[in-house]
Amino acid sequence: MARKMTKSRRLWKQAQRYMPGGVNSPVRAFKGVSGTPIFVERGKGCKIWDVDGNEYIDYVCSWGPLILGHAHREIVSRVKKAAEKGTSFGIPTERESELARAIIRAVPSVEMVRLVNSGTEAVMSAIRLARAFTNRSIVVKFEGCYHGHADGLLVKAGSGATTLGVPTSPGVPPEYAACTMTLPYNNIDAAAAACSDHGSRIACIIAEPIAGNMGVVPPVNGFLESLREITEKHGIVLIFDEIITGFRVAYGGAQSLFKIRPDLTTLGKIIGGGLPVGAYGGKAEIMEKMAPAGPVYQAGTLSGNPLAVEAGLAALEVLSRPGVYKKLDKMASLLGEGLIRAARMAGIPSYHTRIGSMLCMFFSEGPVNNYDDALKCNTQRYGKFFHEMLRRGVYLAPSQFEAAFVSLAHTEKDIEKTVRAAEQSLLEIV
Repeated sequence: MARKMTKSRRLWKQAQRYMPGGVNSPVRAFKGVSGTPIFVERGKGCKIWDVDGNEYIDYVCSWGPLILGHAHREIVSRVKKAAEKGTSFGIPTERESELARAIIRAVPSVEMVRLVNSGTEAVMSAIRLARAFTNRSIVVKFEGCYHGHADGLLVKAGSGATTLGVPTSPGVPPEYAACTMTLPYNNIDAAAAACSDHGSRIACIIAEPIAGNMGVVPPVNGFLESLREITEKHGIVLIFDEIITGFRVAYGGAQSLFKIRPDLTTLGKIIGGGLPVGAYGGKAEIMEKMAPAGPVYQAGTLSGNPLAVEAGLAALEVLSRPGVYKKLDKMASLLGEGLIRAARMAGIPSYHTRIGSMLCMFFSEGPVNNYDDALKCNTQRYGKFFHEMLRRGVYLAPSQFEAAFVSLAHTEKDIEKTVRAAEQSLLEIV
């Protein structure tokens, strides 16, 4: 089942001359699975086509935001109309207030919101705000949870359970990394100990309510509830990073599923309908510290960009319709159950997770509840599985440590084809 790769190989050689590593974001380089990346030419619905004419069922969906599928007619139509009026103003528009209002109505904890241009920018700003609000400096994050590439978040754990962080990337000053504490995900005892020992210096705890950057790792029972209790006890700002889960697992995000209200929430992906966007919001008493209402500075020429706002409004309007999340859950359930059957048929050890329309198949002997568990997965086997699926016209994330996403454009026929491809692929790599 050979695929043409002539144009992709040529473009890959060319890209490496002009861009570091040939890409504008590292995972696209296929380092986690080896081989030559495909170069995409177009997408429609749940399908993408590469420059060599190969067709794939897409489960990356631009890493989550394309919950309606590629080139959705309502989004395309409204972006075209918006572009005809102007692509950027740097001046207030009515539509950005409407998107802010839609977010506030949907997400339980958000009373005020600020639009920005990326998830990294949203998290960076939320942390600055939390530090200013509490007049404290330490940030607590969890291993395996990715919150963007701001310097203070590119850290790993120190030598002890409650020691401060050390850099994971050159260019991050050790003194800056030392303001971040990294703890094991799903370990409430470690979080409680950190807050007990350092609570008076901790400004915020930031967590993905459902981890989506070490594969899909749901919170264990009581983890998020305990985080809320501990942070309230010590006067620490609790930030939920819902850049992936916001409007993905439910219209109100993961916090609406688990019925927990963080103090601040970061959003992105889906609220831009496929265009670059980010947002942070939360309690009004905290958000009003932001300039120009308060002294905490943050700005952006393209924040509230009219094209991204229009695409986001279109996406949220579709998602608010009756039955949408029921359909997403049904399709994702069919896919998840099919992958479980396929792995059992092949006799390959695997561990499967799913919440709503985001899911993951770990090539693991046991459960995956944290980053250490994820690192025990057989990444070489995943790489072989990835390429076998690619040969059969299915595009998965080129990394074991990423989620698969189902969109409204995926049909039962697409899922059936994917499961058949998985059955064949897994038998090839036994």
